[in-house]
Amino acid sequence: MALFLFPHSIPSGGAGGITVLLNFWFNIPLGFALWIVNFSLLVIAVKWLGNASAIGTMVAISVTSFSIYFFEDKMYMPTGNVWVDLLIGSFILGCGVGLLLRQDVSNGGMGVIALIIAKHRQIPPGQPLLVINGSIFVITASMIDWQIVIQALISQWIATRVVNVIYNMKIVQTKTLSVGWRKK
Repeated sequence: MALFLFPHSIPSGGAGGITVLLNFWFNIPLGFALWIVNFSLLVIAVKWLGNASAIGTMVAISVTSFSIYFFEDKMYMPTGNVWVDLLIGSFILGCGVGLLLRQDVSNGGMGVIALIIAKHRQIPPGQPLLVINGSIFVITASMIDWQIVIQALISQWIATRVVNVIYNMKIVQTKTLSVGWRKK
C-alpha cells in the first residue's frame, strides 16, 4: 500500500480510504492514521470474532501500520505509472488480506466487518468487502478527486478476486518420507 497505492492517493480499502481522508484533512501520517482507524474497529473483532482472532488482527494491524510508516518515508519505489502501480499494489494487497482471512484473522478495518458478514452468511469475504469499501471510496473521491474512485474500485476488484482465490484455495498436504536411524 505504501509503495504502490498510497503515493497516488489510492485507498487500499475502507480503512485505507478513511486513512487517506485523515491524512488529507489533518495531515496525520498515513501509518499512524491507519493504526487509529484499525484499532478503533478492534472492539468489534473482539465481540464478534473472539479473542484469538482479535489478537491476530491486532498483530496484523500493528505490522501493517509500522510497515507503511517505514516504507512511506524510506523506500519510494513506484514505477511512476499509476496503472502499473495499481495492478502490483492490488495483487500484493489481495494476497496479504487473503492469507489473513484464511486464518480467521482480519487485516483490520472493514475486513473485520466483512469477515463477520462472511461467517454469518457463509460466503467468501470478498463480496461484502467490495461493497463496504466501495461506499467509502465514493466518499474519499468526493473529497479528494473523482478519478480516485475509479482507481480504488479497480484496485478493490482485483484485490477481492485475489482474496477469494486465496481464501478458497485447497491446500493439499503431502506425506514426507523420513529416514529413521536406530541405534544398535
